Amino acid sequence: MADVFKGLVDQYGRPIEKAALKVEQAAPTSTGVRRHDALHPAAGLTPGRLARILRESIDGDPEAYLALAEDMEERDLHYAGVLGVRKRQVSRLEITVEAGGEDAESVAAAQLVRDVIERDGFADELIDVLDAVGKGFSCSEIIWDTSEGQWMPKRLAWRDPRWFKFDRIDGETPLLRDVGGPVPLNPYQWVFHKAKAKSGLPIRGGLARAAAWTFLFKSFTVKDWAIFCEAYGQPLRLGKYDAGASERDKEVLLEAVSNIGVDYAAIVPTSMAVEFIKADIAGSHELYEKRADWLDRQVSKVVLGQTATTDAIAGGHAVGKTHDGVREDIEEADARQLAGSLNRDLVRPVVDLNRGPQKKYPRICIGRPDEQDVDALVKNVVQLVPFGLPVG
Repeated sequence: MADVFKGLVDQYGRPIEKAALKVEQAAPTSTGVRRHDALHPAAGLTPGRLARILRESIDGDPEAYLALAEDMEERDLHYAGVLGVRKRQVSRLEITVEAGGEDAESVAAAQLVRDVIERDGFADELIDVLDAVGKGFSCSEIIWDTSEGQWMPKRLAWRDPRWFKFDRIDGETPLLRDVGGPVPLNPYQWVFHKAKAKSGLPIRGGLARAAAWTFLFKSFTVKDWAIFCEAYGQPLRLGKYDAGASERDKEVLLEAVSNIGVDYAAIVPTSMAVEFIKADIAGSHELYEKRADWLDRQVSKVVLGQTATTDAIAGGHAVGKTHDGVREDIEEADARQLAGSLNRDLVRPVVDLNRGPQKKYPRICIGRPDEQDVDALVKNVVQLVPFGLPVG
């Protein structure tokens, strides 16, 4: 029988095997199903192809959708920018640890967790965990350090979401792709984070799904804009020749006119002339820019909850209080969900493996300290001082 921790089971009742925790379950391979070479479904994406990718992700094959979500972050500068703001916003919030009680054991367990979150690189690892905001879920493998008999996370290793799929029955239990077929994630070895941008299955909860159609339409708009600029962005170069010009003369003139657009220099006989005709396109070119900007604003709304911090227009779609670009309620929801995942998948394993099962575990809390409304306080004091309120 495998060497297990006595009395320890995970949330599904599975025993914790020591040997399994010392080996990376999802280490990348040069061959097989866990390679880093990526699909690029964004290349040549069409409405029909996008609809098929989204449908396949629900039907149990999310690989192409997850690759598309990665492509979107690389190809769409606006989407990459606002999504990065949202992830970094939460990763830099204050993290505190609350002890499960006031006894010595609870205090020691809480300090153990503080040692974990104060480790260099932990904030950057949280950004990897928050990859779930775009893709719906993330799986970070806990690499354990047991060099001195302790069980402490050396790092949280980001694992490519394309290496995972979900149980076909419940659609929620993550499984690791393997040569012999999908296998369950080892207990106490994974931080599985599910971002709930909406209710439903994890694969349908990421922002990439909502932004995918906008990404597609914007790619068409930008492509059409580029063609338009290429066709009408330069004046028409019109070569004129005399009625008696030979075919050779015409060829020389055509070559000269063509070279003006490349070399910006040409020579022609004195009997020929080159005329530049400026395109009269007033207003028509603005259509592409307006459409691209409108699509970007829709992405800002779904990712940040507002557009005021990304638009140059006055009176943007700002509703509610924002913190550095992200609506306060969105920031709080992201922080609460992240703390929940860490408490379940990181805090409990760290405490259990080092100090054994506890009745109450320490809790990680993520968020801003309570901000006092100074203006309201001063106003109240000014109003109450005449009634004898002592100040000082």
